[in-house]
Formats: sequence, C-alpha cells, structure tokens
Amino acid sequence: MSQAAYDADNIFARILRGDLPAHKVYEDDATFAFMDIMPRGDGHCLVIPKKPSRNILDVDADSLSAVMATTQKLARAVMKAFSADGVTVQQFNEPAGGQVVFHLHVHVIPRFEGVGLKPHTGQMADQDLLASHAEKIRAALI
Repeated sequence: MSQAAYDADNIFARILRGDLPAHKVYEDDATFAFMDIMPRGDGHCLVIPKKPSRNILDVDADSLSAVMATTQKLARAVMKAFSADGVTVQQFNEPAGGQVVFHLHVHVIPRFEGVGLKPHTGQMADQDLLASHAEKIRAALI
C-alpha cells in the first residue's frame, strides 16, 4: 500500500509558514517545537521538522536526526520545568497508526507518578495556560 502525498496545507505546515499562531518553545534551522493545543498533560509539546515530511516513513535521515535531537532537548526541559517524574515520547504514522495531522511530529509529555494522561477530547486548552507552560519550558532550556 502506498502512502498518500504530503499536504502542504496541513495545520503544522501552516504554523511553520506563520499562517496560524503557535506557542513556540524552541526553534533551530531544522526543527520547530510548540505547545500542543489539546494537551494530554501539563507541558505537552510537539517537535516537528521544518522540511516537509508526512511521517517517519518518508522523512529524510537528516531531518529525522534533527527532530530526535530536539526531542531530547525538550524531554530534558519539560522534566526540569515541571519537576516531572518521567516523560512520554510518542510518534504516530498513518491513520491506522493513530496519526491525525500528516506532518511528522513527536509528542513530548511530562509525566507524574500516579497521574494518567488526559483523554484526547478535541477541546483546546486555555491559551493563557499554554503560554505560561511555553514560558516555563523556554526558561528550562537555558
């Protein structure tokens, strides 16, 4: 089965172009990290490559390497920023694999003993809270 083509109008491509707002936490030449607007936990953020790729099945090795390096930076930062006990890193591919937005992205979610992930309800979080969480993560990156 062949994979569908990359859609340059997906929501993350639009964020990268500046067509849609995002609470940025980190950016370098190859990657962009921002708050998930429907977080499954406090501090839930996403890491994406700047270069178009649908998912892990079509991303080039350099972009994937950059995404993983940024994911590690963000994992360390969210642990520090939220005094987390652990971190969940998730990445989904194609609809059957749970992918909903078809631009490669990695979820980085701080975790706490005895606290489960919130369900994915489709409801957006409070923007002021997301901005506050983004600031905490940016401060922890220094």
